Amino acid sequence: MTSEAPENGDETATPTEISPTLLRDVQADLEESLLGGPRRYTRAEIADIAGVSVERADRLWVSMGFAVDIDPDSVMFTEGDAAALRTIASLVDRGIISPEREVAAARALGQSLSRLAEWQVSLISTHIVDQLAGSAGSDEQAIREQVRGLTAEILPAVESLQAYVWRRHVASTTGRNVGNPGEEVASRTLVVGFADIVGYTSLTRQLGARDLADLLERFESASTTVIGGHQGWVVKTVGDEVMFAVESPADAAEIALQLQERVLPDESDPELRVGLAMGPVLVRFGDLYGSVVNTAARLTGSARPGTVLIDEELAHELDGAPDYYLKQLRPRRVRGIRRLEQFVLRRNRDA
Repeated sequence: MTSEAPENGDETATPTEISPTLLRDVQADLEESLLGGPRRYTRAEIADIAGVSVERADRLWVSMGFAVDIDPDSVMFTEGDAAALRTIASLVDRGIISPEREVAAARALGQSLSRLAEWQVSLISTHIVDQLAGSAGSDEQAIREQVRGLTAEILPAVESLQAYVWRRHVASTTGRNVGNPGEEVASRTLVVGFADIVGYTSLTRQLGARDLADLLERFESASTTVIGGHQGWVVKTVGDEVMFAVESPADAAEIALQLQERVLPDESDPELRVGLAMGPVLVRFGDLYGSVVNTAARLTGSARPGTVLIDEELAHELDGAPDYYLKQLRPRRVRGIRRLEQFVLRRNRDA
């Protein structure tokens, strides 16, 4: 292990360089700690231990987002992997997940946690590198012991926080969904909304990585606060756009207007466009599908910067509400929707 000398008199410690051999050893230590033990089993062995067929185990493994080694003799799996397969099989056996839906359930779980894992690994790696920055000259065994100690300190804390947030979300979602049909046939009447940053593509060319990350962080943080503060929930965020849902038309209107008022409020910030549509949607593994989603997206794309556009159904629900002013625009013909009725939603300043 070597440490480069600071340049230009900069006394800030530079990151520790780790040799490829030591890096592989550290990665192996981290993997064993995360997986609860070393890799011991082949595909056939893990399927036998879990009590499922090799084909079923492969389908579930790939659906969760992991690669399967084509070599049947490759030792890939741990005791934790066997326990996970047994858990999925037991959920199917008990009727909690239908057999034809187990692959979709595994895929939804894998996709949701993959993004979370990317962030967590970045967080943990940064902390470990920072802690090792002053370890130049230490022997490799000492460094591996230091990494094991850091891992033992960090992972339980992150896992505990993750479990808490998950339980809190389950409790919140239960309050909305108990009594509604399950995900396989779930059709609910909701208001679906989108908010996106105007001119985001050009911003990506103008802003540096740090400034762009700061903009997205402020956008996601403020929009999540507004949406959650009015009984809504974030369905997903994709770069410059957030998709959300809410049950109450009045809450939906308040979310949309406060997104314009409170998210990216600085004069130098880009403006937002917001679109809302109301009606029956298909709820599947936490995502929303159907013509209402398409309508909300089209309205968002049609909205002028700094405005909120809503569909006819939501306008009907808000008609007569003293806090809001609605202005009907000429209907538009857009791809996928023959006649798009659209209304501008504003605050009623006379209220």
